[in-house]
Amino acid sequence: MPNTRLDPRLAGYARAGWKSVCREMQLPEGGFTERQAAQQRERYGANRPAAARRALGPRLRRAFLNPFSLTLLALCVLAWVTELLPGGGLAHEGTAPLMTGMLLLSGLVRLALEMRAHRQAQQLQRRTRLTVPVLREGRWQERDAEELVIGDRIRLRAGDPAPATVRLTRARDLFVSQSLLTGESAMTEKTPDPETDPAARPAAWRCLVWAGSTVVGGTGEGVVLALRPDAAPDEEPRRAGFDRGARSIAGVLLRFSAVLTPAIFLLSGLTKGQWGAAAVFALSAAVGLTPELLPMVVTACLARGSGALARRGTIIKDIDAMQAFGGMDLLCVDKTGTLTGDHIRLEYYLDVLGNESADALEAAWLNSRWHTGVRNHLDDAVLRMAQAPGWQEKLARLETQHPCLDELPFTYERRLASVLVRDGAGGRLLVKGAVEAVCARCSRAVWRGQTLPMGPDSERDVRAVVDEMRRDGMKVLAVAVRDLDGDTLRPEDEQDLTLLGYLAFFDAPKKSAGPAIARLRALQVPVKVLSGDAREVTGAVCRRLGIPCERVYTGADLEAAGPDDRAALAESGTVFAELTPAQKADILAILKANGHTVGYLGDGMNDLPALRQADVGIAAEGAACTAQGAAQVLLLHKDLNVLADGVREGRRVFVNMSKYLRITASSNFGNIAAVALASVALPFFPMASVQLLLLGLLYDLLCLALAWDTADEDQLRRPRGWSGRTLGRFMGVFGPVSSVFDLLTFGFLFFVLCPQVCGGAYGALDAAGQARFAALFQTGWFLESLWTQVLILHLLRTPRLPFIQSRPAAGVLAVTAAGLALFTALTFTPLGALAGMAPLPPVYFVFLAGVAALYLLTVTAVKSIYVRRYRELV
Repeated sequence: MPNTRLDPRLAGYARAGWKSVCREMQLPEGGFTERQAAQQRERYGANRPAAARRALGPRLRRAFLNPFSLTLLALCVLAWVTELLPGGGLAHEGTAPLMTGMLLLSGLVRLALEMRAHRQAQQLQRRTRLTVPVLREGRWQERDAEELVIGDRIRLRAGDPAPATVRLTRARDLFVSQSLLTGESAMTEKTPDPETDPAARPAAWRCLVWAGSTVVGGTGEGVVLALRPDAAPDEEPRRAGFDRGARSIAGVLLRFSAVLTPAIFLLSGLTKGQWGAAAVFALSAAVGLTPELLPMVVTACLARGSGALARRGTIIKDIDAMQAFGGMDLLCVDKTGTLTGDHIRLEYYLDVLGNESADALEAAWLNSRWHTGVRNHLDDAVLRMAQAPGWQEKLARLETQHPCLDELPFTYERRLASVLVRDGAGGRLLVKGAVEAVCARCSRAVWRGQTLPMGPDSERDVRAVVDEMRRDGMKVLAVAVRDLDGDTLRPEDEQDLTLLGYLAFFDAPKKSAGPAIARLRALQVPVKVLSGDAREVTGAVCRRLGIPCERVYTGADLEAAGPDDRAALAESGTVFAELTPAQKADILAILKANGHTVGYLGDGMNDLPALRQADVGIAAEGAACTAQGAAQVLLLHKDLNVLADGVREGRRVFVNMSKYLRITASSNFGNIAAVALASVALPFFPMASVQLLLLGLLYDLLCLALAWDTADEDQLRRPRGWSGRTLGRFMGVFGPVSSVFDLLTFGFLFFVLCPQVCGGAYGALDAAGQARFAALFQTGWFLESLWTQVLILHLLRTPRLPFIQSRPAAGVLAVTAAGLALFTALTFTPLGALAGMAPLPPVYFVFLAGVAALYLLTVTAVKSIYVRRYRELV
């Protein structure tokens, strides 16, 4: 079994009889006492779910080994090299330790947020926590699955995940799904018989029920051999569009660094002749090119968004799912419980021609009462008839008179469930399931007490009755019977049946579903319905909710189509019905291969494959615990409006991250490109290494406020995702504009301001005068870069006119204004002197104001052209 740690003793226990296993393990006949259980727990550990045991490892990887953090890690290495090289001049500033601290802080903040979300998810799941019948102190007791210990005797029930790896001692029609472990959708029947095939793979061992598998039908008892962490698949977090896009962004930044860093090194070394200092300066430029606090800003934005959704009743287990919300351009949903309510009513019980039939109801009630497969809303609706007036005593007598002998649980391949009950001296097979599946196995039908053969026109007669109810939005099941000898049931017995009639159920559409779907459609997130219900029922519900369904495709349509046609069908279809769980997952895989970012909302065990396949798996409170465990997002309320809120919040998060990344990267690129050009012409370095790094860090600290910024409505109207290509385009357009004004500032400082203040040109000054000249020049460019970067942040944060058509959040405005004032004053303090800066005369600030105004006007014009051409800004 893949991703599974197997103790060699498990193979021995599988090949030995269960009685010898109990003797070897020295298990007491009446189960453990509480003291013995405590000793076993101390010796072998607690039975916490595997995901809880290993939650820290994957979250540590996501926190510290994501593409943005790896980019900053590379920059930290460069900073430490710069710090430690002789003549680097950075040791007293501590730039490298500061960047390393930011990397650690970013990772720790993300880790803390995900662990908090993990605890919230666990609290939600505890409301539907798994309990297991355990033999303790000589009696069967209902206990939390986490209390199990090695050697406990437990019972397995349909619908529950296996709480541990169990060696069966008894089994009755026990069918198990191992799809989460093996990827195979077919069910496996388990028996207590020892394994006799030495070549059989572990998944095929019939006497072992593996932790992580799900009991589909029947019952069983067994001995716990291994706790969940010892035999369960490793947690494999999905790599959604966020990570793919993040890698492309990191690649673009690293490629720019790979080109500019050697160029600056060669130009500076050749013109200055100081190769050691040139290396330090080039490495500092590489660090300055990339936004140093990128992981921190991304984490702050994601944390802000996940916190906002938490207040609205949504738990984000993986905060990367926040951006996946924003990038989601398709939402697939199950019908029952999502578009319709959870309370289904049994409206009619009818004979084959549509008249009321008590026989059909009685057979269906016994089938629902005795089958041990997974319960669903339809079974609950049938069983509630025991409380209906006039039926209590009658159904109680039926239960006594017709005990269960055997069963075949429901499967999505057969689409029916069969129960064999005692009927006098013989047995009677009761079958309940999908109309098409049951009727295909029928050769006779009962009408007004007579058993009549079903002829060639029978299918037409059936559809005449059934389709009318389905068009009204009702779900219809067929009920059939057969007399059998013996007390065992085989799959081949489900043939030559006699059709009794139909059950019609009504599941009203939710009032909130229609408006919520309209909201999602306005956000350019179309909804596709993937249902296991009949075509007519699914179509009727969707039409009531305004979901386009000119044609409803079925699972049979998918199977009949070739690979190319299947891809086109999945893309064009809106409503799909009569799907198996595997077909739902296949549709999602096709949509993802077509380039979509897909979300899936489901709540049952049959939704597990689709939840794991989706970019964003979503489950709601009340969903099966296995569905909650597979989902990345948990809703406290099953309402599509909450998802619409999540889409908007995810897009706002993306917009704010993109603002920082694009604006900062393009500005840094422009500055560093100007440095490369100036290095050729200037007799000194245009900015000291420490100043270059300090500029980036101070600006990035101000940008942390973007996590709390607002976003324009037109920026939230469509799905968004990361793209290295669009980042490179943005940098290529706005970076050179910054370079032009940097070079203009260089000219003013070198030819006008510095000669006036220092009393002559650079070459005519002594060493002290040249040092002052260089300090004034570097300080002037430091301030010009800082001012233009902060101002351009406000200009490029929106495609609209800043402050007039689009106002930043008050916190962003306050932080950037205060930061500009504080960092400008820094140049007049001893701290500025330590960084090699000198106070500038008032005339420079007049020039700075003029350059900043001209720069803003130029960028406004370029922004207008850019938006007209590319239809977007950030």
